[in-house]
Amino acid sequence: MDPLAEFPRQLARTRGFTLGVPRSFRVSPDGLRVAFLRTRAGDDPVSCLWVLDVEGGTERLVFDPRSIGEEAEGLTPAELARRERARERSSGVTAYATDRDVRRAVLTVSGRLFLVDLVEGTTRELPVPGPPDDPRVDPTGRRVAYVAEGALHVLEIDGAGRVLAADEDPDTFWALAEFNAAEEFGRLRGHWWSPDGQRLAATHVDERQVPVWHISDLTDPAVEPRRVRYPAAGTANAIVTLHVFDASSGERVEVRWDREAFPYLARVLWEEDGPLTLLVLTRDQRRAWLLEADDRTGETTLVREDSDPQWIDLYDDAPMRLADGRVVSVVADRGTDTNRLAVDGEAVTPPGLQVRGVLSAGAGVLFRASEEPTEIHLWRWSPEGGTVRLTDGPGVHSGAEEGEVLVRASATVDALLSTATVIRGGETVGEVANLAETSVVRPSPRFVSLGERELRAGLFLPGGREPDGPLPVLMDPYGGPRGARVLKALGAHVTSQWFADHGFAVLVVDGRGVDGRGPAWDREMHRDFTIALDDQVDALRAAAELFGFLDLARVGIRGWSFGGELAAMAVLRRPDVFHAAVAGAPVTDQRLYDTGYTERYLGHPDEEPEVYERNSVLPDAPRLERPLLLIHGLSDDNVFVAHTLKLSAALFEAGRPHELVVLPNLTHLSRAEAVTENVLRIQLDFLRRALAP
Repeated sequence: MDPLAEFPRQLARTRGFTLGVPRSFRVSPDGLRVAFLRTRAGDDPVSCLWVLDVEGGTERLVFDPRSIGEEAEGLTPAELARRERARERSSGVTAYATDRDVRRAVLTVSGRLFLVDLVEGTTRELPVPGPPDDPRVDPTGRRVAYVAEGALHVLEIDGAGRVLAADEDPDTFWALAEFNAAEEFGRLRGHWWSPDGQRLAATHVDERQVPVWHISDLTDPAVEPRRVRYPAAGTANAIVTLHVFDASSGERVEVRWDREAFPYLARVLWEEDGPLTLLVLTRDQRRAWLLEADDRTGETTLVREDSDPQWIDLYDDAPMRLADGRVVSVVADRGTDTNRLAVDGEAVTPPGLQVRGVLSAGAGVLFRASEEPTEIHLWRWSPEGGTVRLTDGPGVHSGAEEGEVLVRASATVDALLSTATVIRGGETVGEVANLAETSVVRPSPRFVSLGERELRAGLFLPGGREPDGPLPVLMDPYGGPRGARVLKALGAHVTSQWFADHGFAVLVVDGRGVDGRGPAWDREMHRDFTIALDDQVDALRAAAELFGFLDLARVGIRGWSFGGELAAMAVLRRPDVFHAAVAGAPVTDQRLYDTGYTERYLGHPDEEPEVYERNSVLPDAPRLERPLLLIHGLSDDNVFVAHTLKLSAALFEAGRPHELVVLPNLTHLSRAEAVTENVLRIQLDFLRRALAP
């Protein structure tokens, strides 16, 4: 079969080539085991729990969801929401939690709770009164906490269970992350065990004042619309409090801080090396308090206050603690224009090394950082050894570490498949197999820096070769805050190459606001998303000077989410540059997007309405003079379909022809094979027609 014809179906069948890729690594403290998730093949959508025995380098399948005999998953609304927030593409075991020794794991499948012995490879179902959400075993392995229908439960591994907290109101719930925490702050959980397993910290969420929106299945008028609490910009947020429970008696105390001034509970940390620790933010996200809490009284002590004139960035798994109890975080050092690793607030990594994420901490810190924004390397900092890079060669690297064992996950510019290497004491002892399919399309990127700002870009040409004549140009950005696309990882660019192989010069550009280039660069987007469009235009013109075969009379642009917003803005505001656009799930009215994201960058709509007007494309509808294809899923609970329908209505009212594709049951992320395949083909067909000579 022709690879170009085969690719859309392969992309869909493999969920973007994510199936079969090992992930979610946990290393046991004794260095004997590495637990991880992976499907059994590159076209198998069901994730299983596996263990690699480090001594022999052999893998064991310890839990396969198929073994319990359930055909349908039967997901709870909370689990559906968690998977959507986490952008989860597979089914089966999509999350698991272990005890401190990584001997026991708990997971939920098809509304049932299972305890897995990672050493023996045995499984036991635990009794629960209803479908469990987010089960977590305590560090000692004796108890499991979970949520069922909004109530917080604790179950003794070898005994009875009890309800620690429950509400009757369906708009209040315990121990789960609310929308903003999960979608915008990267906090996907709502309960945390104490190091000794005796106490449990848990959130309580009250959404009663949050606006009610609805999602309808328009293919079945008999089905009632689904009711969703959505905190649109300028409206009320959920009220989130934190409580500490005695797991045996059920007694609880509320953790107290100035919630009026600091309503966002962004991070909670409870580790062996320190007390219960909180990171809270003001609603405008310009101030943060790091607090330590007394888990007996609920009193809090201010450890550090941070502020930023634009906003404070959050990083996954930060803050965390070193073995000596000191707090590890990431600070925006304006003096050196560097996002730096800090210990107790003092920067410890060198200027110019841009920290992208913190992975683990013990005697030292394992983290990800960039000297060049198109590469993300694995680094270690320790008080004795300073800052040391652990990975070589162009690529994007991550990892997990415990003691002397490191799992290094690497995607490089030379190979389509990523690798997961197990290293002990500096020596390679094994590999975790990557079972993903190899794409039938192989990218041939040319990485360049464009214009005065040295915008990082990747150029993709038909067959990877320079053409004899002019080529239509397809800009293929994301362009939004922190959303890097120009990375030296070959597998990340298969779709761009597929479009190129159909006769386009595809240009992927990371502009201002995309992370990896320092705090000042990140914050160029403050109050102004339109700079993303300026950067795409500047990059296009600079590329045309370097590559004479780019036909600037035929320029298209495609994108999804922020990229879709950028694509719509391009044809509406710069029709002199862009001649066609595909806008997938675009934000068209900034007032209809959520508080956590929108107010961080654009402020409060009641205080700065002109900022919202300038950054929304709805007022530009009468200006459309180029072909525009709008695509949106009717079940999207992140960027609601109202964005696209309002723009379409405004275009229709202004008499501006456009094309509209709305997809029933599609959320912000497509998992249905036929939808994924055909959305790609529809875009190609549209761009070919719109940019024909």
